Amino acid sequence: MLIHLQNVRARIGTVEILHDVNLAMEAGEIYGFLGPNGAGKSTTIAVLTGLIPASAGSISVLGADPGKNASAIHAACGVVPEQNGFYEWMGARDYLSLFARFSGRDLDDRTIGGRLDQVGLDPGGGAPIASFSRGMKQRLGLARSLINDPRLLVLDEPTNGLDPRGRRDIHDLLIALSEDADVGILLCTHLLDDVDRLCHRIGIISLGRTLVEGNLAELLTSGAASPRYRLRLSDTIPDRKPPEGVRVLAREGEWAMVEVAASTPVPEAWRALLYQGWPVTEIRNEGGGLEELYLGLTEGRAA
Repeated sequence: MLIHLQNVRARIGTVEILHDVNLAMEAGEIYGFLGPNGAGKSTTIAVLTGLIPASAGSISVLGADPGKNASAIHAACGVVPEQNGFYEWMGARDYLSLFARFSGRDLDDRTIGGRLDQVGLDPGGGAPIASFSRGMKQRLGLARSLINDPRLLVLDEPTNGLDPRGRRDIHDLLIALSEDADVGILLCTHLLDDVDRLCHRIGIISLGRTLVEGNLAELLTSGAASPRYRLRLSDTIPDRKPPEGVRVLAREGEWAMVEVAASTPVPEAWRALLYQGWPVTEIRNEGGGLEELYLGLTEGRAA
C-alpha cells in the first residue's frame, strides 16, 4: 500500500489539529482528499511527508515511517502546493534544471524540454517566469513535481487558474501517470468535478476527523445520491433508449436534464452518450452525487 494512515492524531504546539484521520491509497490510484477550509488537509499532508510528527496512530508512506525516513519519502514524492513559489527572474528550463540538481539529478536539455512539453508548456520558450500567467505557473509547478520520476504525487488544487482546455489537459496527464506509470496521486481540491472525473477513492475530512473514506462509486451507491446534470445539445436526442445507468429527467429547448446512476462512473456515462450520437456541447453539474454527499457530511463544519 502506498499510503496508510490509521487513527492518526497530530498537534502543532499545544493545539491538537488532527484527532482521528484515516487514509488508504494504493499505487496507480487517484485519491480525492476533500474537506472544508481548516479541516486539517494541509496538516495531514505535513504528517505523511514527515514535516510534522504524529502524536498517535499508525502511518506508512511508501512502506516507510515518515518520522524515521522522511528523506527517502521526499526523494520518491512530487508535491504541488496550492501556493507555488518560483524564482521569477529565471526561465522555465533553468528553473527545472536547478530543481533537478536539488534532487541530485543532472538532466539534459532534452529531458527538461520533455517535462515542459508533458505539461503543455513551450519547451523552447525563454521568457522569465514573472511573465507567466497563473495557469502557466500551475503547469510549471506540476513539471517541477515530476522531475524526480515520483512514485507518489501530492497535488493541492493543481488546476487552479486553468481554463477548461487546460484543466482537461492536466486531467489527461494525471490519468496517464496513474495508469501507465503506476503513480499514486493524492489530490486535494475543492473542485468536485475534478474528483468525479479522476478519483478512484476519496476521503472527506472535517475538524481533524475523517468523516468517510473509501471507493467513490461505492460511497455514492450507499448514499443513494445519483448525480444530476444539464446537457446542452446542438441537435435532437437520438431516438433510442439511453445507455444503462443514464436516465433522462426532462428536456427544455436545447437543454436536457439527466441523472447518472450512482453505480455508473460518470466518464463512462458521457462516453456511452457520445457513442450513441448525443450532440452534447456542454455539461453542467446540477447537484446530487458527490456534491450531495460532501455537503451533507460537512454542512456547518467549516472552520
